[in-house]
Amino acid sequence: MASVALTCVAPSQAASSRDKTTSSQAAKSKAKAKAKVAEARASKKSPRLSRAEARKNTATAKSRTRVAEQRQARKSGIIRAVASSDDDLPARVVPVSVQARPIGRGGRVVIASPSVSSSSGASFGQIYGLHQTVDPLALKSSVALVMDQETNEVLLAKNSDAVLPIASLTKLMTALVVVESRLPMDEELTISADDVDTEKNSSSRLMVGTRLTRGDALHLALMSSENRAAHALGRYYPGGLPAFVNAMNAKARMLGMRDTHYVEPTGLSSQNQSSAKDLASLVKSAYQQHLIRELSTSPEYAVQVGARQLQFRTTNALVRNPTWDIGLQKTGYIVEAGRCLVLQASMAGRKLIMVFLDSTGKYSRQADAERVRRWIEAAPRQSVPAAAELVHKATS
Repeated sequence: MASVALTCVAPSQAASSRDKTTSSQAAKSKAKAKAKVAEARASKKSPRLSRAEARKNTATAKSRTRVAEQRQARKSGIIRAVASSDDDLPARVVPVSVQARPIGRGGRVVIASPSVSSSSGASFGQIYGLHQTVDPLALKSSVALVMDQETNEVLLAKNSDAVLPIASLTKLMTALVVVESRLPMDEELTISADDVDTEKNSSSRLMVGTRLTRGDALHLALMSSENRAAHALGRYYPGGLPAFVNAMNAKARMLGMRDTHYVEPTGLSSQNQSSAKDLASLVKSAYQQHLIRELSTSPEYAVQVGARQLQFRTTNALVRNPTWDIGLQKTGYIVEAGRCLVLQASMAGRKLIMVFLDSTGKYSRQADAERVRRWIEAAPRQSVPAAAELVHKATS
């Protein structure tokens, strides 16, 4: 039988102990009462915060919390992810090491869920460490893909499955849906208050009430990345904006773009997301449309708005460079996406498709394209290791 140790206490000792306990409790109660009185006096003396000050303090506290969470995420290697392409699914947290390459949707890891937005001034690629991936060309883009347009041979792949916001690269799909709809290009559209950007508060020279043809709106959306023009194109689609966005996503599915999802036609929303592999498929499909090739590579264009003539220029300096033979291009930028660029170009006897996402620096995406061209022209038939090997090199 197991033994039990007992401690015996004499009656006199027990009584003494009870007296001490009662005395201690009374002292604690008196101390609490004094503390409450002091707190009440202090609250009467201290001025109350105004509502504005209270809101400011709350916002500051939330901002500090977000920054702390982002720092902790970077330290622990935790990123947000979603289980599938459905936006209404809650985000779940998935631990990912640097060695684990972020890949697409459908149960796979997604870099930025639709419920996440950057409030730190950094892109998602920067926040989640994609720039740690090292490549032989020292690209400034954390995501890159270079492939032969005719053979589909991948010449360079860097985090090419990572799903990120794509900014105004969205407008390439907007253009494809508009062109394939065969709506009249000479139909007049009117810019309305609905076309004004209230998400990023971007500027535009197309004032509310401006009238222009569908063809002109398409030209400005592709060449100058004009947001109001792109939004109006979607709004004037049969069935309105919801039907247009549905058509964008339907076209993406038709092209096999499994990592892609759109919520609006401009790219201002960080919920418009895709991967480099998907975007290469989009470029290949859009290239088949002569009008998209022509408008996207136009260096400048003048639009008559009432009595005024507005001059617009391309957002891609490479288009104005006579040493480049570019068949199609589109740029993009929002904070969450970083600097983005897709293009089709001929060099060293090959037609290539290039995708650069999340590039740092205003001109770094064009500089990355130049780096790739020098490499291709130096040895046109070589290829760089796949993205998985690049990640391995970065962490070995």
